[in-house]
Amino acid sequence: MAKLPILSSEKVIKVLLRIGFIYAPKRGKGSHIALYKKNKEGRKLLVIIPKRKEIPKGTLLSILQQVDIAKEELLDLL
Repeated sequence: MAKLPILSSEKVIKVLLRIGFIYAPKRGKGSHIALYKKNKEGRKLLVIIPKRKEIPKGTLLSILQQVDIAKEELLDLL
């Protein structure tokens, strides 16, 4: 299993934008960015990403779980 790299919020946001997420302008304020995407059932998936130079691994794992992406998929998208 591949090891998770240390990523900034900018890199995570770029990956999520590439897979179809868009900014939720009324949600993300201050030190966090909100992105959303409609899933196959038409429900919105909302994910909040803290603005940081290095996102902690636990936070990154939580973000991946919320957007339903495996670690390997993230590494392929980087």
